[in-house]
Amino acid sequence: MIKQLCVALALVSATAVVQAQTQNQDSSTSEANAPRARVSGTAPTNQVVVTGVVPNENTKAVVLKRLRAIYGDDRVIDEVTIGDVVAPPNWETYLDRMLVSDLSNVSRGKLVIKGNDAQISGDVVNEAQRQDIVSKMATQLNPSYSIENNLAIGASEQKILDDALANRTIEFESGSATLTPKGLQIVDEMAGPIRKLENKRVEIIGHTDNSGSRLANLALSANRAEAVKAALVDKGIPAKSLITLGAGSQRPIASNDTAAGRARNRRIEFRIRNADNNDDAE
Repeated sequence: MIKQLCVALALVSATAVVQAQTQNQDSSTSEANAPRARVSGTAPTNQVVVTGVVPNENTKAVVLKRLRAIYGDDRVIDEVTIGDVVAPPNWETYLDRMLVSDLSNVSRGKLVIKGNDAQISGDVVNEAQRQDIVSKMATQLNPSYSIENNLAIGASEQKILDDALANRTIEFESGSATLTPKGLQIVDEMAGPIRKLENKRVEIIGHTDNSGSRLANLALSANRAEAVKAALVDKGIPAKSLITLGAGSQRPIASNDTAAGRARNRRIEFRIRNADNNDDAE
C-alpha cells in the first residue's frame, strides 16, 4: 500500500507543509486512501506549530533543530508524532537541506514535498527573492528532485510599507512643508523598508484637511510629498524610485468636522507602483 510521511508547519505569516511519499510493492492501492497531513487553523502569534508523522525520533530531531535555527527556539511548537511510515532514501537529509532559512521570508506560504516533487507558494517582496529562495532549495538536492515555483510578488510589498508606517502621522510645521523632528524621524525609519523593494517605485502622496482653498491644499500637499522625498533621498534612496503626488483634501479618511478627524486627514501615504507602469509618472 502507499504510505506517506508528513511534516507540516503552521505559521502566523506563512504555512509550509513538507510531505514525502513512498510506496511498497502493493502499488495498486489508490493514493486517495493514503493518510495526508493537514494544517488546521492558524498558529498563535509569533509561533511555528510543527505537526505530522515521521518514521523515527532522529528524523523528528533533525526537523525541529533546523526549524529552531530558522525561527528561534521559543517560536517552534512541537506536535510531531512517530508512526509506521516509510521514508524515501535519504529523505531526512534532503528535508533538512530544503528547509532553508529564506523560507522565513515567505508570507502566507505553503511548501509541499511529495516524493521527489516539491511545490512552494506564497508571497515574497520582489522577483529576486522569488527566484533566490527556490534556487537555494534546488542547489541542495540531487537531480531527481524538482521544485515548482508558485511564489508570487503580492500584497506583501505594500504590507512592508504599511507595517513600517504603522498608522503613524508624519508631522509638519503648521501650514508649511517643513517636517517636524518627529516627522523626520518617521521618514528616516521608512528608508530601510523602501530600500528593500527592488524594481519598484514608491509613490509618496500628500493629503490635507479641508481647511483653506482647494488650490492651496493641493499645493501644500504636493510640497509636503516633495519634502518627504527629499528627506528619503538624503537617506540614500534613489530619487528616480520615488514619485510624488499632492491629493489635497480630496481623499479624507475621517470627518473634517472634528479636530481629531482633521489631524488624521493631514497625512503622508506610501503606495507601491510597479516599475513597468510608472514610466510616465514623475
